[in-house]
Amino acid sequence: MTTPEDPAEPQPAGGVAEPEDVPVDDLEDLEGPRRRARRERAERREAEARAKAIEEARREAKRKVLGAQAASAAKPVRRGTVRGLKVVLWTAVLALVATALGLILYFTPLMSARDIVVVGTGALTPDEVVGVAGVRTGTPLLQINTDVVAEKVAAIRRVASARVQREYPSTLRITIAERMPIAVKDFPDGPHLYDRDGVDFATGPAPLTLPYLDVENPGPSDLPTQAALGVLTALRPEVAGQVARVAAPSVSSITLTLTDGRVVVWGTEDRTQEKADKLAALLTQPGQTYDVSSPDLPTVK
Repeated sequence: MTTPEDPAEPQPAGGVAEPEDVPVDDLEDLEGPRRRARRERAERREAEARAKAIEEARREAKRKVLGAQAASAAKPVRRGTVRGLKVVLWTAVLALVATALGLILYFTPLMSARDIVVVGTGALTPDEVVGVAGVRTGTPLLQINTDVVAEKVAAIRRVASARVQREYPSTLRITIAERMPIAVKDFPDGPHLYDRDGVDFATGPAPLTLPYLDVENPGPSDLPTQAALGVLTALRPEVAGQVARVAAPSVSSITLTLTDGRVVVWGTEDRTQEKADKLAALLTQPGQTYDVSSPDLPTVK
């Protein structure tokens, strides 16, 4: 008989008590043959599954490595790479061909100056220009320094400008522009011709229609010379043909003397073109002295 102070221990179903700590061997004895067999089969299946998974993972890793190597070995070359290689190859070939061709043309008479053509001569003769140019017939064109030849030709007094060109296969062309005289001045050795820039480019007989240049020190850097020649180039052709003398003691006192003796007081070089236009109309009026020094108030006396 039990009391509230000492309750009875509860009993497991079936009336058999479960021991708290039972050894594995004893536990296996308690499982029974069937339960133990099932547990062992489950453990074997689990072990086989793990082994199979490990082997499958190992095979998969090996396949990936081999696949990557095969893909790398069999990967085709990109089209851009092939195109770039072709461009480099053709560039090298063309460079070699151009170099070889240049050497052939430079050192052989294949393309040489067999004809030297001179264009633009008037007072000069082509032979004079060729002689100064110093180019021998048969010289390979590539060996001719056109700038040097042009400088030589431009050094001729009568030449204002020169240009030298190679014309393949066998021609060297020299084009010149001769200086044109617009005034003349007498010196002890004879008349000297001056162009519009004040360059003394020739000595000898001058055309009768050229006006006389009356300045103290004529030359390209002389201001009175520049002023006087600037007036002559500004005149209309019908007026310029009537000028016999242009005098410029200074840049502020320019005068013109016409072939019939009439005098034009020009004054300074300011407003030159306006004065030239007024003079053309003013000369239609009778008179002896035409003053255009003030183009706003031109006078005739």
